Amino acid sequence: MVGSNQLIRSFLWRAAQLYPDVDIVSRTGDAVHRYDYRAYGERVAQLANALAAAGIEPGDRVGSLCWNHHRHFETYFGVPCMGAQLHTINPNLPESHVEHIVGDAADELLFVDPHEREVLEALADSEAFESVQQYVVMGDTVPETSLDPVVDYESFIAGHEPSYDWPDVDESQPAGMCYTSGTTGKPKGVEYTQQMIWSYTMTTLTPQMLGITDHDVVMPLVPMFHSTGWGFSWAATAAGAKQVYPGPSPDSATLARLIEEEGVTLTAGVPTIWIDLLEYLETHDADISSLERIVAGGAPVPESLIRRLDEEYDVEVLQAWGMTELTAIGTIAHLPPDIAAADVETRYAKRQKQGRIVPGLEFRVVSEDDTEVPWDDTTVGELYVRGPSVTTEYYQRPEANAEDFAANPGRDGDGEGNEWLATGDLVTVDAEGYISLVDRDNDIIKSGGEWISSVELENAMMAHDAVSEATVVGVSHERYQERPLGFVVMVDGASIEPDALRAELSERIRADYPKWWTPDEIQFVDEIPRTATGKFDKMALRGSYADHDVETDLEPEE
Repeated sequence: MVGSNQLIRSFLWRAAQLYPDVDIVSRTGDAVHRYDYRAYGERVAQLANALAAAGIEPGDRVGSLCWNHHRHFETYFGVPCMGAQLHTINPNLPESHVEHIVGDAADELLFVDPHEREVLEALADSEAFESVQQYVVMGDTVPETSLDPVVDYESFIAGHEPSYDWPDVDESQPAGMCYTSGTTGKPKGVEYTQQMIWSYTMTTLTPQMLGITDHDVVMPLVPMFHSTGWGFSWAATAAGAKQVYPGPSPDSATLARLIEEEGVTLTAGVPTIWIDLLEYLETHDADISSLERIVAGGAPVPESLIRRLDEEYDVEVLQAWGMTELTAIGTIAHLPPDIAAADVETRYAKRQKQGRIVPGLEFRVVSEDDTEVPWDDTTVGELYVRGPSVTTEYYQRPEANAEDFAANPGRDGDGEGNEWLATGDLVTVDAEGYISLVDRDNDIIKSGGEWISSVELENAMMAHDAVSEATVVGVSHERYQERPLGFVVMVDGASIEPDALRAELSERIRADYPKWWTPDEIQFVDEIPRTATGKFDKMALRGSYADHDVETDLEPEE
């Protein structure tokens, strides 16, 4: 029955009908674009008509290499509501990955931000781009470019009707597509059906997840090409919330200004954004009193960051964990009533964990011997998840499907039969169901046959007031196979000398962890390399320091 389908166009209809005058704000360079849901709905319809006129049909893929702005937001509804599939592409990926992704997906039209066009110019003549029939530059003019055929976005949609007869697509129709970052091999395609996005959006609106309402002003800083921007564009629209899009590469001054001027209540992004914002606020006057909560993920959130934002600015930091394969967020560190009433140290200890599974999803944690681990906050296992917003296969990757999906992990023969995703994350679970990330399977350091969590070492290092950023990787060692090597970016103007900081960090780590966990060496660097999604690039560090010798003071029995 068509009427029972779970389709994302219902969110667009609701926002345009019930919240026609609510603002959508978008930073475009030095200017700010402002319109409302009524105008937004009309432009989305114009886009759908323009796509149809360009030959895009239901089932076709439309790619985008764009940041967070109103034109990109229009594609989030205009493409999938007409039955096509929006394929968001990270422009920061290596050219070889972009080439593979476009060729694998067979995109027929590509939207691209003006300053990202060089990525496509270098690849447009390759065999992988044979499917691409049209390039659309996001703006009102076409800069000098070798892309052909090419048109600017405003000309592309101009003259088309501001209404569209939206088709009754099936809920199983693919609506979105993202590729994994490819840190351990070729990027893998993940398709999101209409139903998956609808289900994820409805979960996002619950208080146990993000609780977005029409009282909120939402500013998503997560790039819209990364795991669907954690789904904020769809959820905020479904709620009728005001939305603020910060544009490409916003600095701390821009973010502080947008929060103050637009009254932002909810935002989301990786921890380094909030570390930089706090440093900015120390020396600049800015009113961020409207801000109520921040969703932070993509990397472990230091407890010191959670404390400072809470105690100095009355901002709740919600640590979250997720994956491209989950549509986005899978756990979040909310506090249930009994823990919210506990002492402050208990509350902070829980909020530093990755959190509890969001409504609608199930999880299991399975040990190396294929049994479920106890919820004792100690025993480590691999995290498996399943649910309506979790993919059950990768696009055209049967070998990856065989490796990363299981019928009944930890419970052979229980007859359930639904596919579980093997996340590759090693975790523990406490008695209240809070999941703590120990490490990625490929990031954990195995020294002398024992595991060392790089995540826990990083948290211990970043707890120091003089440390802005820190990461740890394993480097080869003749005796112990691997030993931890640390990297630290110091806070600007920190008065402590590197040798003294190294000694203090070693003392802190040895107070809470075995001596053999302590990094044998800590490198002080100006910056830590990042992946295309903004995470610390541990693979690059391991490659750069593959031949680096570290000396350890461990005795053989240690």
